[in-house]
Amino acid sequence: MDAELFERARTVRDNAHAPYSRFAVGAAIRTEDGRVFVGANVENASFPEGWCAETSAIGAMIAAGTDPASRRIAAITVVADRVDGGIVCTPCGGCRQRLREFSTAATVIDCRDPDGAGNAFGIADLLPSGFAIESQF
Repeated sequence: MDAELFERARTVRDNAHAPYSRFAVGAAIRTEDGRVFVGANVENASFPEGWCAETSAIGAMIAAGTDPASRRIAAITVVADRVDGGIVCTPCGGCRQRLREFSTAATVIDCRDPDGAGNAFGIADLLPSGFAIESQF
């Protein structure tokens, strides 16, 4: 577990806007060049028009004006409560594809609960045969 990413994701989770589901999620991305970007989920009354925490973090990375060549995610930590009787919460399908577009085969997707327990995955584990503009794997 990347302690800095975990703390940043756990902290930004407190900023989530989740008045409908009450399910707050925080995410922290580390790019291959070492920069960190965070995001929290933002719900909207016009479901499903909200943003997931992972999408918000990717948006922050893009909005920061990063050079497209440095938009590769080395690691991401997602912090949320456990779901379905205790399963660690993993990115939704849409976020898995978004992560795929900015990841490499070595990208670590670390899914944790607020206490720090959880699992790490590779993008191919979460999204086998995902779409890509270029062949990265």
